[in-house]
Amino acid sequence: MKRTLIFVCISLLAGSTSYAQQSTPAPSPIAPQAPPPAGPPRPSAPAQAVVPVPVPIAPPKPNGPVQKSLVRITATSVEPDYKAPWNSGGIQRGVGAGFVISGNRILTNAHVVSNSRYLTVEREGDPNKYPATVQFVAHDCDLALITVSAPDFFKNMLPLKFGGIPALESTVSAYGYPIGGERMSVTTGIVSRIDFQLYTHSSIDQHLAVQISAQINPGNSGGPVMQNAKVVGVAFQGYSGDVAQGVAYMIPTPVINRFLKDISDRHYDKYPDLGITYSKLQNPAQRRFLGLKDDDRGVLVNTVVMAGPSAGIIQPGDVLLGIDDHPIASDSNVELEGERAEFQEVVERKFNGDSVRLDVWRDKQPITVTIKLYTPWPYVVQAHRYDVRPRYVLYGGLLFQPLNLDLLEAYRPTDLRLRHFFEYFVVEQLYLQHPDVIVLTNILPDPINTYLAPYRGGIVDEINGKKVRTLDEVASALSETPERFVIRMIGDGPPLVLDRNKVESARERIKARYNVLKEQNLEEQPVTKTPEQANKI
Repeated sequence: MKRTLIFVCISLLAGSTSYAQQSTPAPSPIAPQAPPPAGPPRPSAPAQAVVPVPVPIAPPKPNGPVQKSLVRITATSVEPDYKAPWNSGGIQRGVGAGFVISGNRILTNAHVVSNSRYLTVEREGDPNKYPATVQFVAHDCDLALITVSAPDFFKNMLPLKFGGIPALESTVSAYGYPIGGERMSVTTGIVSRIDFQLYTHSSIDQHLAVQISAQINPGNSGGPVMQNAKVVGVAFQGYSGDVAQGVAYMIPTPVINRFLKDISDRHYDKYPDLGITYSKLQNPAQRRFLGLKDDDRGVLVNTVVMAGPSAGIIQPGDVLLGIDDHPIASDSNVELEGERAEFQEVVERKFNGDSVRLDVWRDKQPITVTIKLYTPWPYVVQAHRYDVRPRYVLYGGLLFQPLNLDLLEAYRPTDLRLRHFFEYFVVEQLYLQHPDVIVLTNILPDPINTYLAPYRGGIVDEINGKKVRTLDEVASALSETPERFVIRMIGDGPPLVLDRNKVESARERIKARYNVLKEQNLEEQPVTKTPEQANKI
């Protein structure tokens, strides 16, 4: 960094010297003059004309005084500890960006404020750090609204307005506070792709995203991406240099506007979903087999989630030909506002309780169905969870936890059965028999559980002959008073056996040895919030 600053300073000095030499030539050294030669006087040389050098003018700011709208957000967060869920977790600190919109609100990314315990906001030209609170957070589309209660904070701040989806190859500018400094940074690039992309904050949701070549680094998150003085997106994710260079993404305004409309009733209801999987129908032979016309229309339904809104209405093997009067092409795209997009974008723009009409090809006959939309719950298992405490039951040093993405990332198990239950939890409807996939994740060593290590990572099937489907049923079974507990795992092998009297005698010893403050948490309760936040998140 120092080397760069010295180089810039030297360049500026060199430029100044050059400018001075052109405008005011340096006088020559004074030397003794010789007497003039005899003869007629010689004509004097004409005076040299002085050529003015134009002073460089700073280019106009195409997006206006963005610094009057941009804020720097510092978040102190606590990450849950899935290996010792009775602990509060590790403290982390991160920096992101946000910008002021109408109503004295600040829009940013959900991942900037997730699991936060304390937020501060800074604005350009003000040395103070203002405490902020989260109003609404949408983890499925990585957006959040925060506000500052200080009465003068929004004075002289300019709310930004929203534009539309920028055209391909058009230029955009990204603003934020990336690593390398504490003042506002701006990078420019072009729009290179408009497509459905995975939103990595939840790791399960896919929404419309715009790929740009502007550099987006840690600290840019939540900052506005602008074009013609209007916000066309929110910077939120990109690839590391090891994967791809010059590839970053922003959340476009259709997703932003939907989020703002959803919370207009003071509650966020999440995205609805059809609850189906499908395949493209671009193969001519497959189309002929299904009795379809050669018109490049339709996608094939593979599975229907029984806990989703399409259950009992759509069937595996159906071909979806149209949605709300939009023909579905064989590559799963529809025409929306002059652009091609995944047909799911039609559902994306709706809300829970809305209906969607589908043109279906079933048994070589056309039919039309209507589906009332809502959010299928099983997908939650395959998504990251935030602002909640992990669920668990600890008994005799054995830690039982429901399977989810955060648990897998914490333990990184290699057991293929466990991976199968996670990967196919929704597609194979495993949640019908196992709403909670209960895993023996850890064992706190004690004489009463010696030699039980081989059972670690197993999926609990029965306790004392009773099937267990949820964590509550595990807690209920272990609260009974039999002579021993016989715990059977899914798969072959002998059961795990615990002597109840020995467990009870070792209970306080285990709690004290491993600093266990609470032996179970059965509800995914939100972490402690202020009264204002508790009823809004």
